[in-house]
Amino acid sequence: MKYALVTGGSRGIGRAVCVKLAHMGYNVLINYAGNTSAAEETLRLVREAGTDGELMKFDVANATETRAAIEAWQMAHEDEYIEILVNNAGIRRDNIMGLMPAEDWTAVLGVTLNGFYNVTQPLLMSMQFHKFGRIVNMASVSGIMGMQGQTNYSAAKGGLIAATKALAKEVAKKNITCNAIAPGFIKTDMVEGLDEASLKKTIPANRFGTPEEVAECVAFLCSPQAGYITGNVISINGGLYT
Repeated sequence: MKYALVTGGSRGIGRAVCVKLAHMGYNVLINYAGNTSAAEETLRLVREAGTDGELMKFDVANATETRAAIEAWQMAHEDEYIEILVNNAGIRRDNIMGLMPAEDWTAVLGVTLNGFYNVTQPLLMSMQFHKFGRIVNMASVSGIMGMQGQTNYSAAKGGLIAATKALAKEVAKKNITCNAIAPGFIKTDMVEGLDEASLKKTIPANRFGTPEEVAECVAFLCSPQAGYITGNVISINGGLYT
């Protein structure tokens, strides 16, 4: 059995990635923090794609909770390991820096950066032992160009990009790749409330992207054909920022 773990897998980009990996033959571990019904729908779609999956409820920002969930899975699957990890979990708490509450800064960095460490670190040993692994981190155009009103989000995603580049160098000799994807405006819950009509005018492609387009890129980076690609950041933004 081949296993992939997708954090924040219940909706949006995470759900599209889960379904795509299922089509590639992976049993998908669907992490989510609270929306059980959405996670169950993702699991249904994974099974519809021809494989199976499991729901893993834990908050990636909570180190103790995350490690307990991962170790429990590892103990129940002693002869198997998670070879694909997609760090997709993320939240937005937009505000200008001068009015940003401390808890909004901490929450955004906690999910993205602490979450990256909390999930990735306990999986590395088994990837290194088996001499194969694929890690894909979901960054953002905000982490490359910066976005006003998103200092916390830009800091978190920019830090994730830097971590991607550093980790890629550490694990490359073990046939483990680590890459980041930086989506622009993608039609998910994360962009609800934004003025799509106005924002489309700033995008050369004149549209928002789809979760499925991001999932296709994740699939390629997870494939054996992408074994010589590591430490990279791939932008999927319709030409918004190059």
